[in-house]
Amino acid sequence: MFLMKLTEGIEWSIHCCTVLGAFPPGQTVPGARLAEFHDVPPAYLTKQLQALGRAGIVESVPGRRGGYRLARSPAEISLLDITLAIEGPDPAFRCTEIRQQGPSAVESDRYVKPCGIAKAMWRAEDAWRRELSATSIADLVGELESTVDPEQSEKALVWFINTLT
Repeated sequence: MFLMKLTEGIEWSIHCCTVLGAFPPGQTVPGARLAEFHDVPPAYLTKQLQALGRAGIVESVPGRRGGYRLARSPAEISLLDITLAIEGPDPAFRCTEIRQQGPSAVESDRYVKPCGIAKAMWRAEDAWRRELSATSIADLVGELESTVDPEQSEKALVWFINTLT
């Protein structure tokens, strides 16, 4: 099984974008409210939101009624976009060519093809990135009704109404 360890900032960012995607276009939510809603540290979430802003996924609106909103439609934001904004574009697997070390090593010019391990890992990462690219925030918003308990949805709606007015 291909396992990849991502920072919790990825999860937080996807949840925040999904929440923002569930609001009407243009609606802003203060970063502190997003942090409170998800019960995560505001300073750390702010760093994630800033990274999403630099990537053009969210935008910050100043002022009394300001906060964060999606910079593009939810259908135009993929999970890969968010992952790359938070984690960066570097591949998860980095081949260090350890086969060129140790007692069986030969001259470096004789290693003309990547090893099977590197090729397998790169294929797995390509598949993972394709799946993330195929899933949008709009897809996740569309699944909210079937994946979130109705009582939790009601509580969330009431909470946001009370804190954003």
